[in-house]
Amino acid sequence: MKVVDLDRETVKQGLADGSLLLIDVREDHEFARGRIPGSVSHPLSTFDPAALKALIEADGRRPVFSCASGVRSIHAIAAAQQNGLDVSEHYAGAFKDWYAAGEPVEA
Repeated sequence: MKVVDLDRETVKQGLADGSLLLIDVREDHEFARGRIPGSVSHPLSTFDPAALKALIEADGRRPVFSCASGVRSIHAIAAAQQNGLDVSEHYAGAFKDWYAAGEPVEA
């Protein structure tokens, strides 16, 4: 399994320049309480490789997983790769790092 850790600045830059699709794999209730602006929800508990593939293909940006602390995003990478999807990047610090740094949050 290939995993590439991205830091907050790399994620911020990718969101700002429109090159990165941030896919939040937390549960719906977590996503609803607060999320990184521009992220989209795809909960790991209901992981659907076909839906994820369609999302990535339709969007066209570089897919990057995120979660609460960087653990579920690694599981999402494993699930994606096991289903033939070329996704290897995740925001290692995840939402907790983003929030702790005082970055903007949507609710």
